[in-house]
Amino acid sequence: MPRFAAKAVLKPLPVAALAVVTAVLAGVLYVILSGPVHALGSPPPALSRLELLHHPRQAPDIAVADGQGHLHMLDAFRGHYLLVNLWATWCSPCVHELPALAALNTALKGRGLAIVAVNVGHADAKTIRAFLAAHRAAGLGVWRDPAHVFIRSFDAYGLPTSILIDPAGREIAKVVGTASWDAPSAITYFRHLLATTPKPLS
Repeated sequence: MPRFAAKAVLKPLPVAALAVVTAVLAGVLYVILSGPVHALGSPPPALSRLELLHHPRQAPDIAVADGQGHLHMLDAFRGHYLLVNLWATWCSPCVHELPALAALNTALKGRGLAIVAVNVGHADAKTIRAFLAAHRAAGLGVWRDPAHVFIRSFDAYGLPTSILIDPAGREIAKVVGTASWDAPSAITYFRHLLATTPKPLS
């Protein structure tokens, strides 16, 4: 009997089918790139108020003033995680939370997380500096909102409010109220997040 060599014939996909495949791949890529990046999943009980945002949005590129009055755009922190905390000297929960934020800042120094505790009141830099020192939070540094735009830009309807921004400049989590930032489990959570999350493509 004659033998026939089997040949695999690859036929090009029809244009319609190719369009469907392309759309599916684009959708998968969109989900991967637009979803929040949290290597550890749910936060620990110490960060129970940390709400992970399922649809991250680009953080507003607004200016914050340092202790010398120099303005810095939030976009300047790209490439690092950024925790923006909105507080005021007259806000008791804010004042109670400041030492915990300072402790987190010390524990994670140099690991890729910048903590910018922005005073959204009307206090000047000298007053804020003395206030932070008196409340065991001098390490946070002086940050002010001279244009009074942070509360509106971040939809902060109560103080304190904290926003976690990823290295790509997207808001990925938010806390309304206080959090135990200095709890061992909270520090471990952030250490793992900083260590396991890939940096954004340039």
